[in-house]
This record gives sequence, structure tokens and C-alpha cells, in this order.
Amino acid sequence: MNATTTHPAAQGAKTAGSVLLQVRGLKVAYGGIRAVKGIDFEVREGELVSLIGSNGAGKTTTMKAITGTLPLLDGSVEYLGRSIAGQGAWDLVRQGLAMVPEGRGVFAHMTITENLQMGAYTRTDRAGIASDIDRMFGLFPRLKERRNQLAGTMSGGEQQMLAMGRALMSRPRVLLLDEPSMGLSPIMVDKIFEVVRDVSADGMTVLLVEQNASRALQIADRAYVMESGTITMAGEPRAMLDDPKVRAAYLGE
Repeated sequence: MNATTTHPAAQGAKTAGSVLLQVRGLKVAYGGIRAVKGIDFEVREGELVSLIGSNGAGKTTTMKAITGTLPLLDGSVEYLGRSIAGQGAWDLVRQGLAMVPEGRGVFAHMTITENLQMGAYTRTDRAGIASDIDRMFGLFPRLKERRNQLAGTMSGGEQQMLAMGRALMSRPRVLLLDEPSMGLSPIMVDKIFEVVRDVSADGMTVLLVEQNASRALQIADRAYVMESGTITMAGEPRAMLDDPKVRAAYLGE
């Protein structure tokens, strides 16, 4: 499970670095139900790791535990070798962990530009912030076209782009993405996965939680399968794409 793997995308092999994020024996309850039942996984520097599973598998609960919005029943969450359990999301952003939550969570009554500026709230380098806003407009040309539009009036796909751009404005060391393709049109899904792949290719460390198993596995360096609060499979994404059980359960075959 710790071995370096080959990226399935055409960009070629990537060499994973040291462990940045490590989850051990994680148990979490949500709504009175033990939704996560003692899982272990890790994300190494430079990797794109996908955590796939059906709705209700415990994926989003896991992300909420990592980012401190749900308490741990047991286990540990370590970032850079130190426990981050119970720390607020704002503290984690300062340490280099940025989350794009399920449901996007954009500031509806702010413009696109203002939302991007909010993503850089931990920074004081005005020139760098302005440069990064331009970079986000390069990644998401549709945002540039609507830069003065209120975020709440945008489509779901546009809001997802904005949420990703806002997270990247903090210049994170690890980007956490929770169901970024949920509820989007096929064209928007293509765009979101293209950006995730490109950001990863540029060296960003990414933990991607996704129901769209096929797309998540196609761009991942390593992957974990989560079912009913437990991790049932871990390893190389191409092997999972060829596994009959994975194909039957998650790829509709």
C-alpha cells in the first residue's frame, strides 16, 4: 500500500515523496451512526489519491473528520507528522490544507473576484494574490468572463470551478476535493476532472473523494475503495479498473 505507482494518465510516471497526510484507525460517528469504522490510508507528496465508494460509504464523513468539522471517536489524523485532530478548518488552511467541500459553499452574495480574494485571506502578498487570480482565470476562463457576477447566480458547474479556484488561492500543499463532480453536466464533469489532472501534473498533492469511480481511477496515482465505513481495497488504479468486483459495483458492468 505504500509503494510508488504509475500514473494512468498520459503524462507519465510520477514519483511520490514523503507522507504528508496519514489516517490511522479512524472511527467517526455521524447522526448517531458509526459511519467510519477504523480506516487507514495515506497521501504522499505529489500524489493524486482517489477515495471511491458509493453514496453512504463514509467518504464525506472521513473528509469532515480530517478537516475538523466532525470529532473523532478513535484513531488519528496526522499532517506532516503532527496530529491535526480537532483543529479548525481556518487553522488547517494556514498550515497548507485546503478543502473544496461537497456542495461548494461559495459566498453567494460576493462576486467571483471577491470569492477568489477570500481564498487568499491568509496571505498578505498583494502582487502574488493578483497574479494568482489571473492564474485562476486561466484555469477557468468562464470565471473570467463573469468576474463581477454574484456567485449565487452562477450554475452549479461554475460554482464548483469557483470553489476549486478559491481553495487554490491559498496556495495549499494538499488539496482536498469532496465529490467535485456531483450534480454536474457531463461537459462540466469533463472540465473539472481536466483541471484536477492538470493541477496534479503541476505537482499539487490531491486527495479526491468521488462517486464517479471510473473518472477518479483514470486520473489517480493510487486509490482506495470504501464500503460501509471500511476500506475494502487499496492499490494501483489500473488494477481496480480491471477488477471484476470493482467494475460490477462502481462501473455498472
